[in-house]
Amino acid sequence: MARKHYPVEEIIKHLRTIEIETGRGTSIEDACRKIGVAYQNYYRWKKEYGGMPVDQVKRLKDIELENQRLRRLVSDLSIDNLILKEISSKNF
Repeated sequence: MARKHYPVEEIIKHLRTIEIETGRGTSIEDACRKIGVAYQNYYRWKKEYGGMPVDQVKRLKDIELENQRLRRLVSDLSIDNLILKEISSKNF
C-alpha cells in the first residue's frame, strides 16, 4: 500500500483536530481513526510539529533545505581543498 504524504498545512490541521477531539473525551486512537490517520503518525507529527503554527513549520522546512544545501557545498569544497593540498605537496 502506498504511503500518503501530507502537506504541512494538513498535518497541522490534523493535529489540531485530534487535540480538539481528545479534549471532548475521545481517545487518541479513535480521533486518529476518525480522520483516517494511523496513531503512530500522530505521535511522530506531534514530536516534529507540536505547538508550531503553519508559518513557523514552513520556515523550519526552508531552513532545513538551505542547511542541507550548505552542508553539501562545504563537503564539496573540503574535497576540492584536500585534492589541491595533495597535488601541491607532491614534487614534480
